[in-house]
Amino acid sequence: MSLPRYKVTMLALSLGAASLIVGCSSNPKKDVVDTGPKSSEQVYYDKAMAALDKRQYTDAGRALEAIDTYYPTGQYAQKAQLELLYTKFQQKDYEGVVALADRFIRLNPQHPNVDYAYYIKGVANMEQEYDSLLRYTSLQQSHRDVSYLKTAYQNFVDFIRRFPSSEYSVDAAQRMKFIGQELAESEMNAARFNIKRKAWIAAIERSQWVVEHYPQTPQIPEALATMAYGYEKLGNKEMANQYTEMLKLNYPNLVKGNGTVNLRAARKEGSWWNRASLGIFGRSAEANNADSSVEQSKAPKRSFMNRVSFGLLDKPESENSAFPEPKFKDTYVPSNESMNDRQRAQ
Repeated sequence: MSLPRYKVTMLALSLGAASLIVGCSSNPKKDVVDTGPKSSEQVYYDKAMAALDKRQYTDAGRALEAIDTYYPTGQYAQKAQLELLYTKFQQKDYEGVVALADRFIRLNPQHPNVDYAYYIKGVANMEQEYDSLLRYTSLQQSHRDVSYLKTAYQNFVDFIRRFPSSEYSVDAAQRMKFIGQELAESEMNAARFNIKRKAWIAAIERSQWVVEHYPQTPQIPEALATMAYGYEKLGNKEMANQYTEMLKLNYPNLVKGNGTVNLRAARKEGSWWNRASLGIFGRSAEANNADSSVEQSKAPKRSFMNRVSFGLLDKPESENSAFPEPKFKDTYVPSNESMNDRQRAQ
Protein backbone atom coordinates (compact mmCIF):
# COMPACT_ATOMS: atom_id res chain seq x y z
CA MET A 1 0.00 0.00 0.00
CA SER A 2 1.57 3.28 -1.09
CA LEU A 3 1.55 6.43 1.06
CA PRO A 4 -0.26 9.59 -0.04
CA ARG A 5 1.90 12.04 -1.92
CA TYR A 6 1.80 14.74 0.83
CA LYS A 7 2.96 12.23 3.44
CA VAL A 8 5.87 11.21 1.24
CA THR A 9 6.82 14.89 0.90
CA MET A 10 6.65 15.45 4.67
CA LEU A 11 8.74 12.33 5.30
CA ALA A 12 11.38 13.50 2.87
CA LEU A 13 11.54 16.95 4.48
CA SER A 14 11.82 15.44 7.96
CA LEU A 15 14.65 13.16 6.88
CA GLY A 16 16.44 16.09 5.24
CA ALA A 17 16.17 18.22 8.37
CA ALA A 18 17.40 15.36 10.54
CA SER A 19 20.38 14.80 8.25
CA LEU A 20 21.25 18.50 8.41
CA ILE A 21 21.15 18.52 12.20
CA VAL A 22 23.28 15.38 12.43
CA GLY A 23 25.75 16.82 9.94
CA CYS A 24 26.12 20.05 11.93
CA SER A 25 26.56 18.20 15.23
CA SER A 26 29.21 15.93 13.74
CA ASN A 27 31.33 18.95 12.75
CA PRO A 28 31.79 20.94 15.97
CA LYS A 29 33.68 24.19 15.97
CA LYS A 30 37.39 23.77 16.20
CA ASP A 31 38.96 24.83 19.49
CA VAL A 32 40.93 28.05 19.31
CA VAL A 33 44.59 27.19 19.72
CA ASP A 34 46.84 29.67 21.47
CA THR A 35 49.82 30.06 19.20
CA GLY A 36 51.81 32.04 21.74
CA PRO A 37 52.89 35.71 21.87
CA LYS A 38 52.59 37.82 18.76
CA SER A 39 55.11 40.41 19.93
CA SER A 40 57.93 40.88 22.38
CA GLU A 41 57.31 41.94 25.96
CA GLN A 42 58.68 45.40 25.15
CA VAL A 43 56.25 45.88 22.25
CA TYR A 44 53.29 44.75 24.34
CA TYR A 45 54.27 47.13 27.12
CA ASP A 46 54.70 50.09 24.78
CA LYS A 47 51.31 49.38 23.20
CA ALA A 48 49.69 49.24 26.63
CA MET A 49 51.22 52.55 27.74
CA ALA A 50 50.21 54.26 24.50
CA ALA A 51 46.66 52.96 24.85
CA LEU A 52 46.46 54.12 28.46
CA ASP A 53 47.61 57.60 27.44
CA LYS A 54 44.68 57.68 25.01
CA ARG A 55 42.29 56.13 27.56
CA GLN A 56 41.76 53.16 25.27
CA TYR A 57 41.33 50.74 28.14
CA THR A 58 40.22 47.75 26.08
CA ASP A 59 43.38 47.80 23.98
CA ALA A 60 45.52 48.46 27.03
CA GLY A 61 43.93 45.55 28.86
CA ARG A 62 44.68 43.15 26.01
CA ALA A 63 48.34 44.12 25.87
CA LEU A 64 48.77 43.98 29.65
CA GLU A 65 47.05 40.59 29.85
CA ALA A 66 49.38 39.34 27.13
CA ILE A 67 52.38 40.34 29.24
CA ASP A 68 50.84 38.67 32.27
CA THR A 69 50.20 35.49 30.28
CA TYR A 70 53.30 35.14 28.11
CA TYR A 71 55.95 36.91 30.22
CA PRO A 72 55.05 36.19 33.87
CA THR A 73 58.69 36.57 34.94
CA GLY A 74 59.64 39.33 32.52
CA GLN A 75 61.02 42.73 33.41
CA TYR A 76 57.60 44.40 33.05
CA ALA A 77 55.49 41.62 34.56
CA GLN A 78 54.84 43.22 37.94
CA LYS A 79 54.28 46.68 36.55
CA ALA A 80 51.90 45.26 33.96
CA GLN A 81 49.90 43.62 36.73
CA LEU A 82 49.62 46.93 38.57
CA GLU A 83 48.64 48.79 35.41
CA LEU A 84 46.09 46.06 34.73
CA LEU A 85 44.49 46.79 38.11
CA TYR A 86 43.99 50.40 37.05
CA THR A 87 42.76 49.38 33.61
CA LYS A 88 40.22 46.91 34.99
CA PHE A 89 38.96 49.57 37.37
CA GLN A 90 38.43 52.02 34.52
CA GLN A 91 36.49 49.29 32.71
CA LYS A 92 34.31 48.91 35.84
CA ASP A 93 35.33 45.27 36.22
CA TYR A 94 35.42 45.57 40.00
CA GLU A 95 35.29 41.85 40.73
CA GLY A 96 38.26 41.39 38.43
CA VAL A 97 40.13 44.16 40.24
CA VAL A 98 39.60 42.49 43.63
CA ALA A 99 40.77 39.12 42.30
CA LEU A 100 43.86 40.59 40.64
CA ALA A 101 44.71 42.66 43.73
CA ASP A 102 44.50 39.58 45.96
CA ARG A 103 46.78 37.71 43.59
CA PHE A 104 49.34 40.53 43.44
CA ILE A 105 49.38 40.84 47.24
CA ARG A 106 49.83 37.10 47.64
CA LEU A 107 52.66 36.87 45.11
CA ASN A 108 54.42 40.17 45.90
CA PRO A 109 53.96 40.95 49.62
CA GLN A 110 57.17 43.03 49.76
CA HIS A 111 56.73 44.91 46.49
CA PRO A 112 57.33 48.69 46.78
CA ASN A 113 53.90 49.36 45.22
CA VAL A 114 51.90 46.69 47.02
CA ASP A 115 50.15 49.51 48.90
CA TYR A 116 48.37 50.36 45.65
CA ALA A 117 46.96 46.83 45.44
CA TYR A 118 45.60 47.08 49.00
CA TYR A 119 44.12 50.50 48.26
CA ILE A 120 42.46 49.70 44.95
CA LYS A 121 40.97 46.54 46.45
CA GLY A 122 39.06 48.69 48.94
CA VAL A 123 37.97 51.15 46.27
CA ALA A 124 36.73 48.34 44.03
CA ASN A 125 34.69 46.77 46.84
CA MET A 126 33.27 50.19 47.59
CA GLU A 127 32.26 50.68 43.96
CA GLN A 128 30.55 47.28 43.81
CA GLU A 129 28.02 48.53 46.35
CA TYR A 130 26.52 51.12 44.04
CA ASP A 131 24.42 50.34 40.99
CA SER A 132 23.82 52.69 38.07
CA LEU A 133 20.53 54.03 39.38
CA LEU A 134 21.79 55.06 42.80
CA ARG A 135 24.64 57.07 41.30
CA TYR A 136 22.27 59.60 39.75
CA THR A 137 19.72 60.05 42.55
CA SER A 138 19.83 60.93 46.23
CA LEU A 139 18.64 57.45 47.18
CA GLN A 140 20.92 55.87 49.75
CA GLN A 141 22.65 52.54 49.38
CA SER A 142 22.66 52.39 53.18
CA HIS A 143 18.95 51.56 53.01
CA ARG A 144 19.84 48.39 51.12
CA ASP A 145 22.53 45.74 51.39
CA VAL A 146 25.83 47.12 52.72
CA SER A 147 27.96 43.98 52.68
CA TYR A 148 30.43 45.37 50.14
CA LEU A 149 30.74 48.60 52.12
CA LYS A 150 31.63 46.63 55.24
CA THR A 151 34.26 44.73 53.27
CA ALA A 152 35.64 47.95 51.79
CA TYR A 153 35.80 49.56 55.23
CA GLN A 154 37.85 46.64 56.53
CA ASN A 155 40.07 46.82 53.42
CA PHE A 156 40.86 50.47 54.19
CA VAL A 157 41.46 49.73 57.87
CA ASP A 158 43.98 47.07 56.86
CA PHE A 159 45.53 49.39 54.27
CA ILE A 160 46.05 52.33 56.65
CA ARG A 161 47.38 50.03 59.38
CA ARG A 162 50.00 48.64 56.99
CA PHE A 163 50.81 51.81 55.04
CA PRO A 164 50.04 54.89 57.17
CA SER A 165 52.39 57.08 55.11
CA SER A 166 51.21 55.93 51.69
CA GLU A 167 50.24 58.57 49.16
CA TYR A 168 46.78 56.99 49.03
CA SER A 169 46.20 57.04 52.81
CA VAL A 170 44.48 60.45 52.84
CA ASP A 171 41.99 59.39 50.20
CA ALA A 172 41.44 56.08 52.01
CA ALA A 173 40.70 57.94 55.25
CA GLN A 174 38.14 60.12 53.45
CA ARG A 175 36.49 57.02 52.04
CA MET A 176 36.41 55.43 55.48
CA LYS A 177 34.64 58.52 56.81
CA PHE A 178 32.08 58.30 54.05
CA ILE A 179 31.56 54.55 54.56
CA GLY A 180 31.19 55.10 58.30
CA GLN A 181 28.31 57.48 57.60
CA GLU A 182 26.70 54.94 55.29
CA LEU A 183 27.02 52.14 57.84
CA ALA A 184 25.64 54.37 60.58
CA GLU A 185 22.71 55.26 58.34
CA SER A 186 22.12 51.56 57.67
CA GLU A 187 21.87 50.92 61.42
CA MET A 188 19.52 53.86 61.91
CA ASN A 189 17.35 52.69 59.03
CA ALA A 190 16.95 49.38 60.86
CA ALA A 191 16.20 51.28 64.07
CA ARG A 192 13.42 53.24 62.32
CA PHE A 193 11.90 49.98 61.11
CA ASN A 194 11.99 48.60 64.64
CA ILE A 195 10.33 51.75 65.97
CA LYS A 196 7.46 51.24 63.49
CA ARG A 197 6.96 47.66 64.64
CA LYS A 198 7.29 48.76 68.28
CA ALA A 199 10.40 46.64 68.82
CA TRP A 200 11.81 49.15 71.29
CA ILE A 201 14.76 47.07 72.54
CA ALA A 202 15.95 46.29 68.99
CA ALA A 203 15.71 49.99 68.07
CA ILE A 204 17.72 50.96 71.16
CA GLU A 205 20.43 48.38 70.39
CA ARG A 206 20.82 49.61 66.81
CA SER A 207 21.08 53.21 67.99
CA GLN A 208 23.55 52.33 70.73
CA TRP A 209 25.76 50.60 68.16
CA VAL A 210 25.89 53.85 66.17
CA VAL A 211 26.81 55.89 69.25
CA GLU A 212 29.57 53.47 70.24
CA HIS A 213 31.11 52.70 66.82
CA TYR A 214 30.32 55.76 64.67
CA PRO A 215 30.53 58.69 67.12
CA GLN A 216 31.61 61.23 64.48
CA THR A 217 28.74 60.64 62.05
CA PRO A 218 25.70 62.89 61.44
CA GLN A 219 23.41 60.08 62.67
CA ILE A 220 24.36 60.64 66.33
CA PRO A 221 21.49 63.11 67.11
CA GLU A 222 18.89 60.69 65.75
CA ALA A 223 20.53 57.79 67.56
CA LEU A 224 20.33 59.60 70.90
CA ALA A 225 16.75 60.67 70.22
CA THR A 226 15.77 57.11 69.32
CA MET A 227 17.31 55.77 72.52
CA ALA A 228 15.46 58.34 74.62
CA TYR A 229 12.22 57.58 72.80
CA GLY A 230 12.70 53.81 73.11
CA TYR A 231 13.43 53.91 76.83
CA GLU A 232 10.38 56.14 77.32
CA LYS A 233 8.21 53.54 75.60
CA LEU A 234 9.73 50.78 77.72
CA GLY A 235 8.87 52.71 80.88
CA ASN A 236 12.51 53.18 81.89
CA LYS A 237 12.21 56.80 83.02
CA GLU A 238 15.76 57.01 84.36
CA MET A 239 17.45 56.07 81.07
CA ALA A 240 14.95 58.10 79.05
CA ASN A 241 15.68 61.21 81.11
CA GLN A 242 19.42 60.61 80.81
CA TYR A 243 19.38 60.67 77.02
CA THR A 244 16.82 63.48 76.92
CA GLU A 245 19.16 65.64 79.01
CA MET A 246 21.99 64.84 76.60
CA LEU A 247 19.78 66.04 73.76
CA LYS A 248 18.90 69.25 75.60
CA LEU A 249 22.58 70.03 76.05
CA ASN A 250 23.74 69.16 72.55
CA TYR A 251 20.68 69.23 70.29
CA PRO A 252 17.97 71.28 72.03
CA ASN A 253 15.87 71.54 68.87
CA LEU A 254 15.15 67.80 69.11
CA VAL A 255 13.32 68.17 72.44
CA LYS A 256 9.79 69.59 72.47
CA GLY A 257 8.54 72.12 74.99
CA ASN A 258 6.83 69.40 77.00
CA GLY A 259 10.12 67.50 77.35
CA THR A 260 9.39 64.73 74.83
CA VAL A 261 11.66 63.79 71.94
CA ASN A 262 10.93 65.11 68.44
CA LEU A 263 11.85 62.07 66.30
CA ARG A 264 10.56 63.65 63.09
CA ALA A 265 13.02 66.53 63.42
CA ALA A 266 15.83 64.11 64.28
CA ARG A 267 15.27 62.03 61.16
CA LYS A 268 15.19 64.94 58.66
CA GLU A 269 13.01 62.83 56.41
CA GLY A 270 12.52 63.81 52.79
CA SER A 271 9.11 64.85 51.52
CA TRP A 272 6.70 62.45 49.85
CA TRP A 273 7.55 64.08 46.50
CA ASN A 274 11.24 63.45 47.15
CA ARG A 275 10.65 59.74 47.81
CA ALA A 276 8.22 59.30 44.90
CA SER A 277 10.70 60.84 42.42
CA LEU A 278 13.52 58.52 43.57
CA GLY A 279 15.26 61.41 45.30
CA ILE A 280 15.45 63.72 42.28
CA PHE A 281 12.89 66.35 43.36
CA GLY A 282 11.88 67.87 46.66
CA ARG A 283 15.22 67.80 48.41
CA SER A 284 15.49 70.01 51.46
CA ALA A 285 18.26 72.57 51.87
CA GLU A 286 19.74 70.48 54.68
CA ALA A 287 19.78 67.39 52.50
CA ASN A 288 21.52 69.25 49.70
CA ASN A 289 24.22 70.41 52.12
CA ALA A 290 24.66 67.00 53.72
CA ASP A 291 26.81 65.43 51.01
CA SER A 292 29.70 63.28 52.10
CA SER A 293 33.29 64.48 52.22
CA VAL A 294 34.28 62.10 49.41
CA GLU A 295 31.50 63.37 47.17
CA GLN A 296 32.35 67.00 47.89
CA SER A 297 36.08 66.68 47.26
CA LYS A 298 36.27 63.95 44.62
CA ALA A 299 33.09 63.16 42.73
CA PRO A 300 32.12 65.41 39.80
CA LYS A 301 29.03 67.51 40.36
CA ARG A 302 26.04 66.29 38.38
CA SER A 303 23.60 68.70 36.82
CA PHE A 304 19.85 68.61 37.29
CA MET A 305 19.42 67.20 33.76
CA ASN A 306 21.96 64.47 34.47
CA ARG A 307 20.06 63.37 37.57
CA VAL A 308 16.64 63.54 35.92
CA SER A 309 17.84 61.34 33.05
CA PHE A 310 19.54 58.93 35.48
CA GLY A 311 22.96 59.76 34.09
CA LEU A 312 22.10 59.46 30.38
CA LEU A 313 22.34 63.17 29.52
CA ASP A 314 24.79 65.96 30.36
CA LYS A 315 27.47 63.65 31.70
CA PRO A 316 30.34 65.21 33.65
CA GLU A 317 33.73 65.30 31.99
CA SER A 318 35.19 62.57 34.16
CA GLU A 319 33.10 59.72 35.49
CA ASN A 320 36.04 58.39 37.46
CA SER A 321 37.49 61.58 38.92
CA ALA A 322 37.02 60.12 42.42
CA PHE A 323 39.83 57.67 41.73
CA PRO A 324 43.40 58.98 41.60
CA GLU A 325 45.68 57.74 38.86
CA PRO A 326 48.47 55.44 40.06
CA LYS A 327 52.01 56.68 40.51
CA PHE A 328 54.25 53.66 40.60
CA LYS A 329 57.83 53.61 41.78
CA ASP A 330 60.39 52.61 39.16
CA THR A 331 62.48 50.32 41.35
CA TYR A 332 61.15 47.18 39.70
CA VAL A 333 61.83 48.28 36.09
CA PRO A 334 65.47 47.66 35.12
CA SER A 335 65.65 50.61 32.77
CA ASN A 336 64.86 54.17 33.86
CA GLU A 337 64.33 55.32 30.29
CA SER A 338 60.95 56.60 29.33
CA MET A 339 58.91 54.94 26.63
CA ASN A 340 59.75 57.73 24.18
CA ASP A 341 63.45 57.34 24.91
CA ARG A 342 63.25 53.61 24.26
CA GLN A 343 61.44 54.21 20.96
CA ARG A 344 64.09 56.67 19.85
CA ALA A 345 66.82 54.18 20.78
CA GLN A 346 65.16 51.57 18.60
